[in-house]
Order: sequence, then structure tokens, then C-alpha cells
Amino acid sequence: MSREAMRLIIEGRVQGVGYRWWTVREAAALGLDGWVRNRRDGKVELLAVGEKGALQRLAELCHEGPPGARVLRVDRLAGEDDGSQGFEERATV
Repeated sequence: MSREAMRLIIEGRVQGVGYRWWTVREAAALGLDGWVRNRRDGKVELLAVGEKGALQRLAELCHEGPPGARVLRVDRLAGEDDGSQGFEERATV
């Protein structure tokens, strides 16, 4: 299986609502590797690596987010496979 990568920057009410925890759960269920973290500018950033269809599904899910989130914008950027194994929360940058 070939691995593809995508980076998402999620904007809106996405911090303090369990967005990172929710993302870890959803990404793991889709069999994706990577990470998610808060940014000091109030956005959430993630890198996901895996099968193209699973990446697309995660991108769709991130437009809604968990209960309590209010997603205003999701920017999908090219990502680079960083060799991640599993999906984890990372420290704020």
C-alpha cells in the first residue's frame, strides 16, 4: 500500500472543545498515522499519512469536528510523510 500525506489547518472554535482528542480517535479508526496539535494562533494543525480514501474521509470529518466545535475553515495543504507510526497529540506550537 502506498502512503500519501496531507496537512490540514483548521480554523474556528477548535481549541478547548476536545478537537485533538477527537481527531486522534477518528484518524486511528481510519488506520491513519500522523499527529495533531494546537497552534498558538488558535488553530489546530494535523498531518495525516495513509491511504488516499482514508485521508479524504478524515478531511471531510474535520469540516464538522466534535460536538462543541465550530469549524469556520479547513485548509488542505500538501504534506510529507514523516514516518509517523500511529496517530498522536503533540505539544502546542
